[in-house]
Amino acid sequence: MQTVMHSRLETLELVLAGLMRRYQERVPDVAGILRAMVQEGMIARAEDIENDHIAFRTMGVPQLGIRSLEKIFLHYGYQRRDRYYFGAKKLNAHWYAPPDPGFPRIFISELRVTDLSEEAQRIITSYTDEVKADPVDTLDLDNWQEVDAFLHRALWRLPTYADYKRLEAESEYAAWVIYNRYYLNHYTVSVHNLPEPYDDLARYNDFLEAHGFRLNDAGGKIKKSPDGLLLQSSTVARMIEAEFAGGEKHLIPGSYVEFAERGVLPQYAHLPKEAITREHRREGFEAGNADKIFESTYISQAARR
Repeated sequence: MQTVMHSRLETLELVLAGLMRRYQERVPDVAGILRAMVQEGMIARAEDIENDHIAFRTMGVPQLGIRSLEKIFLHYGYQRRDRYYFGAKKLNAHWYAPPDPGFPRIFISELRVTDLSEEAQRIITSYTDEVKADPVDTLDLDNWQEVDAFLHRALWRLPTYADYKRLEAESEYAAWVIYNRYYLNHYTVSVHNLPEPYDDLARYNDFLEAHGFRLNDAGGKIKKSPDGLLLQSSTVARMIEAEFAGGEKHLIPGSYVEFAERGVLPQYAHLPKEAITREHRREGFEAGNADKIFESTYISQAARR
């Protein structure tokens, strides 16, 4: 059993590496932030950063959504944790604890499609109905190349720009997913593990803005949990050129980078900094924070760049 788990962790490592490679190719802010951090002496190389979590967006239809995508990560030993409900945005979400602290947490959200207007539902299902059964059920999850290819291939036909805009008017999340499918939405720098003074999110945000990176200011640049122990911020998604059905090209929001500071739990406040590890810090997520982080891909934020 131990050998099987070790093999699955190796497979997981390769799957995550494939996700990050493509994500960095498409999100210029990643390389820009890493260069600035190296120049500032915060890190010597990209591998010095702890990835707090990565996030996916999905369509909540029977053959897709959270229950489909999570199968991949549950297979590798992730454990499903808290469920979140976002009323106004019509979203559900779960987060998943990794099988080993060396791996990032995972956050998977889904659009409650049946909560949308009949027209929006019709548009979405005209695409998602092309997926006749849960596609994850056909994958060999122990074959990292197969999983990597799945996470980067189109699940349905290229949308028309008219359909994209109609969905955008009702749910910018829906529009993002109809075009991007399972494309990695963001990865997250663990700010608390950086050297002083950048282990403080406010100071780290100042560093980002001094280097020209624009932050999502929905709900304030720093989103804070009620207990004050989870602080989050994010860049604003850059507008990318997207090709739609018929060859139409338009600028739409892409992906972004998030930053998290997890405070030390009160019972461990006496520990010296060098003794503090992941289990001593605030775990999980906060719906109020996530609600505003979602808006990093909204036109109201992306158009400010």
